[in-house]
Amino acid sequence: MRLVVFGRQGAGKGTQSARLAAHFDAPHISTGDMLREAAAAGTPIGLEAKGYMDAGRLLPDEVMLGVVEERLAQPDVLEHGFLLDGFPRTLGQAEALLGITEVDVAVNLEVPEEVVIERISSRRVCKGCGRIYSVAEPPSTNWTCDTCGGEVVQRPDDTSDAVAARLATYQAETIPAVHWFDTKGLLVTVDGVGTPDEVAERLIAAVEARLAERR
Repeated sequence: MRLVVFGRQGAGKGTQSARLAAHFDAPHISTGDMLREAAAAGTPIGLEAKGYMDAGRLLPDEVMLGVVEERLAQPDVLEHGFLLDGFPRTLGQAEALLGITEVDVAVNLEVPEEVVIERISSRRVCKGCGRIYSVAEPPSTNWTCDTCGGEVVQRPDDTSDAVAARLATYQAETIPAVHWFDTKGLLVTVDGVGTPDEVAERLIAAVEARLAERR
């Protein structure tokens, strides 16, 4: 299974990508997580990535493609396929991706902009393990992670200014890539509003239906 998942920031891509990856037994490759880990480690590409992410901007295509291509060459991907979460984010990246691998289905998780703004603005993340909370559903004790005891904070790229910049960038840069996958007959669009279980059921059904059509 070779899947690509699109969706505005805050649409629930991470949660639903993890569910899809488990269902289809494919490695979940989150480019955002990969880059944040590199930034935390202080690697050259990580420090470069941090500057772009904190400003709500995308990394240059050649940098992102190199990171992804290296990951797709790993043994788990060669054996089980992949689920890409956060890549491609531009038309150029989409075209380059199909130049190095096939894609079975591209999923567009559709959530209205006003909904994702509310979700992102209230999101809080553990600095230690990355567990996600919200203002409405905080940790049980004084913004200390229930899982690892780490500090739970608002990410720099989740502030209102950064959110606005990211949504504008998504509209300008990523929507053309979504449309391009549609012209290739690879895209399915799924309503991302609802409980996680409801959305997961829709996604799995849509992916399986598209795969059946292509057989």
